[in-house]
Amino acid sequence: MPMPADNGTPFHIGELAQRTGRTVHAIRWYETQGLVPGVVRDEGGRRLYGELHVGWLDLMDRLRRTGMSIAEMREYTALALQGKTTLRQRRDLLAAHRARVTETIAEWKQALSLVERKIDFYDDWMESGHRPPLLPAEAPRIPPPRRKAR
Repeated sequence: MPMPADNGTPFHIGELAQRTGRTVHAIRWYETQGLVPGVVRDEGGRRLYGELHVGWLDLMDRLRRTGMSIAEMREYTALALQGKTTLRQRRDLLAAHRARVTETIAEWKQALSLVERKIDFYDDWMESGHRPPLLPAEAPRIPPPRRKAR
């Protein structure tokens, strides 16, 4: 089922690439993964895109950058194509993803704090010419990386 018309003038993949800052290759990859719905072709067989595709690609890119699996992105896309009857499912999928992203951000902030303290440690050492004492009590414990279930 195609995406609803966006009432704008359709454009080709080169313009979509220019508008989104993505390569033609990347856009085609998203399409082959089933993540860009509603692409139609002109009389010459060239793909036609609209403004909805610009926003859709941005969403897919950001979901991917924040660690959503391609399978989940396909699920979200399939739900979106089913219309408003899947609003709750889409919302719940995104809420679960947000929780994972929030957890990852917290872990990264903790890791960044340690990196910043190490930078300060080296700055102090270079400035004074003497190795500063380590203060392990100040360093929060960073949990080991989570192992993926098999």
